[in-house]
Amino acid sequence: MSAFTGIGEEREIEREEFTPGLEPQPTWCPGCGDFGVLKALKGAMPEVGRTPDETLLVTGIGCSGKLNSYFESYGFHTIHGRSLPVARAAKVANPGVEVVAAGGDGDGYGIGGNHFMHTARENHDMLYIVFNNEIFGLTKGQTSPTSPKGHKSKTQPSGSAKEPIRPLSLALTSGASFVARTAAVNPNQAQRILTEAMEHDGFAHVDFLTQCPTWNKDAKQYVPYIDANESDDYDFDPTNRAEAQEMMRQTEEKLYEGEVLTGIYYRDDDRPSYGQEKRAIGEMPEEPLAERYFDDDYEWERSADLLLDKHR
Repeated sequence: MSAFTGIGEEREIEREEFTPGLEPQPTWCPGCGDFGVLKALKGAMPEVGRTPDETLLVTGIGCSGKLNSYFESYGFHTIHGRSLPVARAAKVANPGVEVVAAGGDGDGYGIGGNHFMHTARENHDMLYIVFNNEIFGLTKGQTSPTSPKGHKSKTQPSGSAKEPIRPLSLALTSGASFVARTAAVNPNQAQRILTEAMEHDGFAHVDFLTQCPTWNKDAKQYVPYIDANESDDYDFDPTNRAEAQEMMRQTEEKLYEGEVLTGIYYRDDDRPSYGQEKRAIGEMPEEPLAERYFDDDYEWERSADLLLDKHR
């Protein structure tokens, strides 16, 4: 085990290992759905066999950005909308680390929307959790990309004139190989979905419905919810792209009609991840790049030198 990777032998892992000693109690508002994300993530980590030393949690700005303050692991708190570029770089440098990125709907679908699309397109091997409460919570209640049309807020006092973004459909269209939605009010399903998402080799996007009782009372608690994978009223194959797309369309329309559908909507377990494809064509070494920092015999080269050699 190197000092950098923290990857050690397999052992029994306890959920409590992911509770930090410095700030164990979150300070989110009472009733906030963010508590549900934290609980599900702590429960999922032992399921996938990861320790805090084997995990990196990268967050953006907003209430969701405090997640890595309450989660014991390596952490990186980025600027608004930039959690995915940092997470991608970490995974490229050290593929053995379990990389989780997280952000809110404004952070991920608004300011960071371009990174979301391209990370999905390139199929980087990581989990991306988006806290979707249909509002900008940290900045006290402005309209967000997922706020429904007609929603009144400080920035749209007469009601939003824009249709909300469709995050599931956007993820699928962009190229994500795993797309799911869960809700803070469904902790068992949430833990199961996060576990499967981390076990998936490729970009796993989980749209996590998190109620905001302080600034978005219209969204209530996202109940009652229906598990689309288990309901007799919905029959689709998550491995069939066309069927998944139609199910996502129904899910995103029904949310604003008061019916909350959740579940795993799409998965492609055969598509190579970004790292696998890069290693297959020889553009990425088999050994982690990060390990070179601990190799005194390694002769460093600069990428600029490779370009200059072609023109000499």
